[in-house]
Amino acid sequence: MSYADTHPLQRTPWDRYRHSLWLLTTRDLKVRYSTSALGYLWSVLDPLVMAGIYWFVFTQVFQRPVGTEPYMVFLLSALLPWMWFNGAVSDSTRAFLKDAKLVRSTKIPRTIWVNRIVLSKGIEFVFALPVLALFAILVPGTRVGWELAYFPLAILLQAILTAGVALIVAPLVVFFRDLERAVKLVLRFLFYASPIIYGVSNLPSELHVWAAFNPLSGIFGLYRAGFFPEELDWFNVVISAAMSVALLAIGLLVFRGSLRQVLKEI
Repeated sequence: MSYADTHPLQRTPWDRYRHSLWLLTTRDLKVRYSTSALGYLWSVLDPLVMAGIYWFVFTQVFQRPVGTEPYMVFLLSALLPWMWFNGAVSDSTRAFLKDAKLVRSTKIPRTIWVNRIVLSKGIEFVFALPVLALFAILVPGTRVGWELAYFPLAILLQAILTAGVALIVAPLVVFFRDLERAVKLVLRFLFYASPIIYGVSNLPSELHVWAAFNPLSGIFGLYRAGFFPEELDWFNVVISAAMSVALLAIGLLVFRGSLRQVLKEI
């Protein structure tokens, strides 16, 4: 326990921000699972069922022309981070509207109301990683290489990207309520436009450059690199990193510029 933890008055603004963020994040997780009999297991079952459906469709029903064997590991290595991104951006549409009274009355930095969603969904993603590890260990033919060391970099880039997008979406939904449904449609399109059920290497060569400008492409490549090194394209990673940082900067500008009006609207 640090000195700042035992002497609240001596906490720096960053310490107070971090403490408040963690309290709200853990509150979200407790509330989400408090009335559930399975609790944490839902973090595992949801992506597992989705991956099972796609595995069945693309390996048993159709002759799958995309992806790499073992296909379940290929799927999960992108589907799990997608669920983090999808869940955080989708929930950010209600970040202010859900807790409007608290947002107006508390003095904590308002970015916490968005970042706690990104963090809680990120924790659920981490909780689901044992599923990927289990399949990587048990499924014959799975290659596990040193490229797994890129996993933390992928998590960092995805956290930056997700926070940036969420900071843009959260205040704009307050002014344009139809944006909530529009975001869900965009996310549905983005699922199929991102290399989840297929890899960037499966795309026609003329689409590779365009795929790089989907920031999720480079991030998913980093996640998959430990199992499928051919999916790692450093050009895509550099573009993803640049776009993630740019979206975070834009998100902070949009958020700060609209905050006063948001507080009047909610």
